[in-house]
Amino acid sequence: MERVTLEFPEAMIVHRHPLSVRITDMNYGRHLAHDAVVTLMAEARAQAFAALGLPEWDIDGYPSVVADLSLIFQREARFPDTLTIETAIPAPEGKALVVFHRILNQQREPVATARVTMLLIDTAVGKPVAVPMALARALDAARGA
Repeated sequence: MERVTLEFPEAMIVHRHPLSVRITDMNYGRHLAHDAVVTLMAEARAQAFAALGLPEWDIDGYPSVVADLSLIFQREARFPDTLTIETAIPAPEGKALVVFHRILNQQREPVATARVTMLLIDTAVGKPVAVPMALARALDAARGA
């Protein structure tokens, strides 16, 4: 079976978000469900952008949308495990903003890793725009560059 591989960019971490697996996050196998993983990562991403001072629904005047998502599962997590979601964002290029998430358990072992490509949309014309310099500056500051 061919599997997707993702390389999490350690040096690009801009935020760490602690959370716990909720009972409603469980699936029939009694572990963290795939849809809950996406939801938890979305929460961590929103928290990361808020910490940068740029909420993802208004990044320098533009809302963001997810264009694609790749996700790999590495370990099970169960209720009420405590997790940390790390968010890493490499330097933006053109109109795409790539965001990586890594969910870690209490032993700092990866539970899941994801790569999300986001676009910022000019709602007046319904088209993507170039990533604003305000975001690039905020990312540099968060990484201590």
